[in-house]
Amino acid sequence: MSGLYCGLDFGTSNSTAGIVAGNGFTLCPLEGNSVTLPSSIFFDYEEHRTRFGRDGIGAYVEGTEGRLLRALKSVLGSALIEETTLVGRRRVSFRDIIGLFLHHLKTTVEARLGGPVDSVVLGRPVRFVDHDDEADARAEAELVAIARAQGFRHIELQFEPVAAALDYEQSVSHEELALIVDLGGGTSDFAVTRLSPRHAGKADRSGDILGRAGVHIGGTDFDRDLSLARAMPELGMKALIGPKKLPMPIRLYQDLATWHRIPSLYTSNNIHYFKSLLLTIDRPDLVERLLDLLTHRNGHRLAGLVESAKIALSDVEETHVALPLSRPVDIAVTRGELEAVLAPHVAAILAGIDRCLREASIAPDAVEAVFLTGGSTAVPAVRRAILAHLPAARPVDGDIFGSVGIGLAIDARRKFGL
Repeated sequence: MSGLYCGLDFGTSNSTAGIVAGNGFTLCPLEGNSVTLPSSIFFDYEEHRTRFGRDGIGAYVEGTEGRLLRALKSVLGSALIEETTLVGRRRVSFRDIIGLFLHHLKTTVEARLGGPVDSVVLGRPVRFVDHDDEADARAEAELVAIARAQGFRHIELQFEPVAAALDYEQSVSHEELALIVDLGGGTSDFAVTRLSPRHAGKADRSGDILGRAGVHIGGTDFDRDLSLARAMPELGMKALIGPKKLPMPIRLYQDLATWHRIPSLYTSNNIHYFKSLLLTIDRPDLVERLLDLLTHRNGHRLAGLVESAKIALSDVEETHVALPLSRPVDIAVTRGELEAVLAPHVAAILAGIDRCLREASIAPDAVEAVFLTGGSTAVPAVRRAILAHLPAARPVDGDIFGSVGIGLAIDARRKFGL
């Protein structure tokens, strides 16, 4: 098949595009010189244009009037894909918003390659949706349909950990049995693969993929639960309502701590509801903070600050989050608190690894190498637990944001480059 092609890793937190460069592969710059693009869209009401990635996030943080949406991939496989959201004075479907983002990726790659790109290998997690095969299949079909609507005529899919394995295989000098661990923003994916220089040129690698598994857990879940543990109590989450001491509605706080649910909270009904509580709640001061946050639409700003605190705790024992309020409130967050939040997620990740090994019919001590990729592998408690779970395996660090994109480009050349 002739024509231009690429591999697209549309991620929950960040996206990349892999392309052929001479006899090798590289990632296409997507924003200035950066090869990663945060998976976010900002509808700029002041300049009446759509902005992507860091550019859009920066405009939002600086106070530009508009609407920010992040973690777009999380909508796939959820009921939100059928819904619309208010952008300015019009309602736009989440399907069309994802389409805008994929169109931006496509046109950026086309500008780099110098022509229309009509063939693509799209990365997909092992599981879009846990324990629901029909919803998982719908999510894949939605992704393909959205990509096709943006002008991709020839579309193939590849599991993200398999793509990462193809990238790692470029560096191996002999045959080995490897476990690929890809921990992204929204999902954790695993594959047991047989890799070798001798097999690297084969078009069909299905016989070398011995097992795969995935769980719908990633960095955005870490962010959400850290926010619920440390930030949301400062906004009234544990306050009690009226003489019967009724709890505050936890779902509202869960939405406020979840990137793609935040925009649903900026409604007049929510504002009126929280105002109505001020005379009966035992901590009106905390609910006033919540009203301040919602009125100024600072939910995404808070989520970004919590995410930054999570990242900072990889290097320090304690950091601080200044809640973005008219009168900022500073809260301390420790590594120990983060690790307590992470404990159930780490257990689920290790259980996913065990399922992958069982599917491959191999014992943990048979794994020769653990290839780590995805931003969440940089969290010390997560990395430590994975390596302790497979003590006989050699740890190999991939490009945490780029391995999947490169692997998708390798796969794209095999499928479209002949």
